[in-house]
This record gives sequence, structure tokens and C-alpha cells, in this order.
Amino acid sequence: MFNKLISNIVRSIVNETVDKALERMARDQYTENIFEMIPISKKVGTINLMETVIRSSQGQPPERPLGSHHHFSPWEKLLFNPVHLFRFPTPENVSISSSVTIGKRAKKPITLSIPIMIAAMSFGGALSKSAKIALAKAASKIGTATNTGEAGLMEEEREAASILIGQYNRGGWLNSPEKYKQLDGIEIQLGQGAQGSTPQRTAAKNIGEDYRKVFNLSEGEDAVIRSRLPGIDTKEQFIELVRKLQNETGVPVGLKIAATHHLEKELQIAIEAGVDFVTVDGAEGGTHGGAPILEDDVGLPTLFAISRAAKYFRKKGVTTDISLLATGGLKTPGDYLKAMALGADAVYIGTIAVMALVGDQMTKALPFEPPTDLVVYNAKATDQLDIERSAKNLFHYFNAATQEMGLVCYSLGKTSLSDVTETDLCTLDPFLSKALGIDLGYVAPEEQQQFFNSFSAIIDPQVPIHPEIEPSQQQLH
Repeated sequence: MFNKLISNIVRSIVNETVDKALERMARDQYTENIFEMIPISKKVGTINLMETVIRSSQGQPPERPLGSHHHFSPWEKLLFNPVHLFRFPTPENVSISSSVTIGKRAKKPITLSIPIMIAAMSFGGALSKSAKIALAKAASKIGTATNTGEAGLMEEEREAASILIGQYNRGGWLNSPEKYKQLDGIEIQLGQGAQGSTPQRTAAKNIGEDYRKVFNLSEGEDAVIRSRLPGIDTKEQFIELVRKLQNETGVPVGLKIAATHHLEKELQIAIEAGVDFVTVDGAEGGTHGGAPILEDDVGLPTLFAISRAAKYFRKKGVTTDISLLATGGLKTPGDYLKAMALGADAVYIGTIAVMALVGDQMTKALPFEPPTDLVVYNAKATDQLDIERSAKNLFHYFNAATQEMGLVCYSLGKTSLSDVTETDLCTLDPFLSKALGIDLGYVAPEEQQQFFNSFSAIIDPQVPIHPEIEPSQQQLH
């Protein structure tokens, strides 16, 4: 009886409040009407509106977490081609191989059990110590690599990671022999998808004692990431650095860059340097916090960058010598396998790895704080992250994602994830078909060229549609 009474009171209050709000919106002039927020939000965009308020309030670029909200790479427009008779599906009693080797010509190549790695996310600059340890534990359990990000060498991460790739970085924090000689792979970091090669700074007031220790910073010293790698101002100096690191360590030494329209020019120098792998970070790449203009308006989308890089490596005949790693906005097992079909040997995941890591622990932060509060350095809920539970969550994700990729291989008649190529893909978008070099799905393979010849005549005004009619007359028709 009491509950029913309370329910009736609440219903009455809500009804009266809504009625008065609607009456006021109907009565007020549009310029004084709260409803004005609806067309403003639609015109400007909710995200742009809020970021405008932050800019005007703080006088600084907003530090938006996890990268751009724009959907640059249309992975969903690519589809796999199952087989039935002309090539038979893989028998169900055959195991699908998921292993991959990075840096095959290095003295100590890296062999992964799955082609999915944990992307560069630094301790302190991005994640908490607990989150980094949990990521390393999950990677070790599944048999893949994790990445230090732009940081120093954290002992706990090194101990927890069976395969640790470290970034020789623009802050200089991992660039001494006593540190990089402890790594299983070295990634020379010259840029990233979410921020290009822009300099960054973490103020000393946001740096705790554990952060200072790992980064070897003095009390009151800011953590500064430069736009250039210190001491590398020419391509010859870069080439010398690559060979020095290879000779000193024997581990795969690679290059990480933000995807760019200058991609082939950058890759040519990487080839000349003899790198063992190249990590291409698309414009959709995430970060702990970056200026919206860098996340939304700089770089090349991952889909096109990987396709172009793979084509260039094939053209130069270095696909077996240099591993291609894809990263930036990859969200699903379908995305990962499509990136590999376009030429990537393996992929890095960041945002999705963090979400999987947090998993069902999100309830510790929600509804009043975002789930990332559990993993960000010095956030409100950082201490509430359960390391072992998080590592188990991410391990389960890796396992499930790899199984899903394997299911596609059965239908393609393949026995290894690495065997999937662009010939296993089609698209319904003619522009993607031409750009990526894959078949258009609604045209038979033997009719592709004929279709595109006709299609070019339609979209190119310089090509006469009716040769017997003069161009000036075509416009009239």
C-alpha cells in the first residue's frame, strides 16, 4: 500500500513538471525557449557544442580521450567471400593457425600466438600501474605482446610481460642501452595517429613519485615529448640509429608513424634503414587525451594507409623482410582480419583492449564516472581496478576474437589467419574497389574491367558517353 502511494506521488510530480515544461515551451518566444538547444545541437553537433564551451571556459585545447569520434575507415563496407565448391571450406577437424612472426630477419624475431597485440599506452602519461600490469598479464597468458608506449621502463610491466615491445621515444625515457636492451622488440616512435608528431607536455603537478621514478624526472620537472626524436634530424641519422639498435640488441627494430598521405616517401626511408617492422597508426588512433583538431583533422585513415603500405612493400619486394603492423580505430575481430587481408601481418588494439580489460568492472565507476576512471593514471577510481580479474577479462576477449577470426577462415577454405588476402574480400562501393584493389561485389569477377570502363565514362565528363555527339551537345541531352 505504501509503495503504491509513493508511486502515485512520484507520477503526479513528474506529470506536473512535464506539463509545465511543455506549456512554457509552447508559450515562450523561440529566442528565449529552452527548445532552442535542440536545433543548436543539431546544427553544431553535441560534441562540438560541449568542446566549444570547454575552450571558452578554460582557454586551452580540450584534451579529448580515446581519439576521434569520426568514422574514417568504412571497414563494414568490406565483406569476406565464403566458398563451397570451386574451393572447398576447411574441414571442421582442422585447426586454424593464428601464430605470426614479427621481424623474421632479426636475430631474435618475435613469435606471437595470435596476431592481436596491445597498443602503445604509456604508464603515467595515460594508464595507471595496475592497468599496465593487467594488460601485460593478459598478453602473457594468451601469448602476445604488449607495448610500453612513450614511457620509461617500468619493472612491474617487464616482469609481467612475456613479450614486451618498448618505444624508443621522443621523450627520451627508454632510449638508454640499460633500458632498451631489456626489451623483446624496439619501436622507434616518431608519431601517432591521434596526435601526429605534435609536441606534448605533462605538468609536474600531475606527476606522482612512481611516475617520476619510471621516467627519471626530477622533482618539479615536466614530462616533455618533443616533435622530433632527440638527435635525429636527418634520414642518415635515423638509418644509423636503426642499425645501431639492431646490432646492440638483436631484437626486431621497427618504426611507428602516424599514417600520412606522404606514406610511401616515409616507407622508402624505412626500407633503406632496414627496419624489421613498420607500425602504421591511422587517423582513428586513440590517446589518453588530445586536441580535437589533431584527432579529427590530421592524418590518413587506417583502412587506406594499410592498403597503400602493403602495396608499396609488395612493389619493393620487402613483404617477407618487413612486417606491417596496423593500428588505429580497429574495433572488432572483423576489422582485425580485414586489416590482415589487406596486408597487415598483425594488429594493435588500444581502446577496445581497455574496454575489455575493464569489462564487468565498469559498474565500479558508472553511472557517475566513466569506465576509464578505473585505468587512467591518478583517476578517482584507479585503486578499485582488480588486476587479476582484468587480466582474465582481456584474455577471454583475445580468445573469443581469435576464435571469431578462425570461423571466417573455415568458410574461406583457409587454414591460417595469415593466409587471408584481398582476394578473399569484395565490396559494394566502387570507389573502395578501385582504391583497395578488391572486386566489386555486384559485378562478376570477369566483368570487373568492363564495368569500370563504363563507370569511368559516366563519372568523367572528358570521356564521351555517346561518341557521335559533341561534348557541348551531351550536356543538353
